[in-house]
Amino acid sequence: MASKFTELAIDCADPHGLARFWCSVLDYEVLDEDDALVTIGSPAVPEGRNRVGPVPAALTFARVPEGKTVKNRLHLDVNPTDREQDEEVRRLLDLGARHADVGQGDESWVVLADPEGNEFCVLAGRHP
Repeated sequence: MASKFTELAIDCADPHGLARFWCSVLDYEVLDEDDALVTIGSPAVPEGRNRVGPVPAALTFARVPEGKTVKNRLHLDVNPTDREQDEEVRRLLDLGARHADVGQGDESWVVLADPEGNEFCVLAGRHP
């Protein structure tokens, strides 16, 4: 039997603030929280690790003392589901994201950074 990808852990300074941002981006909700750790996930797929087949991964934000210093080696890609890429980019900028330059050049995706500087890409294709 293989492993199932169920959760991505993200180190940060403000777990609650970053969780709020990503809940708004992904239409997720808080699943569990304490002072130093917040886990968010899809409200449509509770108990993901016990479900057969692929599931949307939960994101866990853990408070750490050190700040981000270099480009992420792992990042999220998001796809707009109900609007075009440029409209989604504007929505994410309004939520607190900012444009990021990681040397991507002229590509079909847009690189943004979340409020703590973690890069992510907004892809051009719509996937409902």
